Amino acid sequence: MTVTIKPEEVAFSAIRAQGPGGQNVNKVSCAVHARFDIGASSLPDAVKTRLLEMRDARVTQEGVLVIKAQQSRSLEQNKLDALARLQALVDKASVVETVRRPTRPTRASQRRRLDAKTRSGQIKALRGKVSD
Repeated sequence: MTVTIKPEEVAFSAIRAQGPGGQNVNKVSCAVHARFDIGASSLPDAVKTRLLEMRDARVTQEGVLVIKAQQSRSLEQNKLDALARLQALVDKASVVETVRRPTRPTRASQRRRLDAKTRSGQIKALRGKVSD
């Protein structure tokens, strides 16, 4: 099940990027904060609950997912990067993990294990000192 995010549901705000850039880094706001309100979105309820239950520092107490993108020197590239990362998170949350059912070992595998144990025990018993 693929769930796509509508770009209208994401609020972008331009911020100043960190890191090197000389004097230009103090003038230009090219980094992006993408805010996605999980509760108010048009995602299915199951995906919303899985997103909210994720142990991720980017999800706030109010249920807003905040992604900071500052890889590129272009504002539009950073917006696209933030949308792609948000879509990857939603895709990860939309996959339902299968519940593992514990199984019991078969009787043949139990017998093989016990036979191997007795064989190794016999080999170890033969390692004693040789008597004359």
